[in-house]
Amino acid sequence: MTRKVLVLEDEENIRAFVVINLKRAGYEVVQAGSGEEALEKYQENTDVAVCILDVMLPGIDGYEVCRTLRGEGYEGGIIMLTARTQESDKVTGLMTGADDYVTKPFSVLELTARVDALVRRLGLHSFTTETIQSGAFCLDMRARELKKNGKRVDLTQVEFSLMKTFLENRGRAMDREELLGAVWGKHYSGELKIVDVNIRRLRIKVEDDPASPQHITTVRGFGYMWKD
Repeated sequence: MTRKVLVLEDEENIRAFVVINLKRAGYEVVQAGSGEEALEKYQENTDVAVCILDVMLPGIDGYEVCRTLRGEGYEGGIIMLTARTQESDKVTGLMTGADDYVTKPFSVLELTARVDALVRRLGLHSFTTETIQSGAFCLDMRARELKKNGKRVDLTQVEFSLMKTFLENRGRAMDREELLGAVWGKHYSGELKIVDVNIRRLRIKVEDDPASPQHITTVRGFGYMWKD
C-alpha cells in the first residue's frame, strides 16, 4: 500500500482543511465530492491506504460506497464521517465495513491522528522513519518532532510546518505570502503578520540567540530564509 488517502466529502470547505492537514502529515490525497465520483476515484486509485468517507454523500450515500468498496475487495482502512450521533447509525457503518467513525464537527488534527493509527493498526505500509537533517537539527516526519543536538524541541503544528517548509527550501528566500500558502493554506483569510508572529516563536525555540538568528534569517525587503 502507498501513503495515499481518498477523501470523500461533499462539503468543499471541510474537504479542503482535511486535505491540507493530511498533506502536511505526508500523505498523498485524492478527493471526491459524491458517491459516484468516489467510486470512480477508487477505480483509478486502488492502492489507497485509507478512505475517509462521509455518510451523507450525494447520489450514492456513504454506506453504499463503503459496502461497494468492501465488495470489490478493498482491504484498506475506512473512516466514516457523520453528523449523526445515533448509536444505530454508527453500528450500521461499522457493520457495512468501516473501521472507525468520526462525528462532525471534528478536529482535523484528531482525524489525521486516527488515519495514522488506522494505518499502523492494519500494517498497510512500512513505517521507515523519514527525516530531514540540517546541521544540529533533525526533523522526524513520522513522529512529527524536531530534535536539536539529539534533544527534542517542542513545536506546535504550525511551527512544525514552518520548520518543514524551511528545511525543504534551505538557502531560498521566501516571502510571507509564500509561507502563508505553504503552512496555512490558500483558504486562510487572516493577516500576513501571523507569519511573523509564528516565526518569532520558532526562533525562540531553535536559535541559540533569537535576537541574532543564525538559521532563520530575515532577507531584507523580501522575507525569510533557512541557513545551514
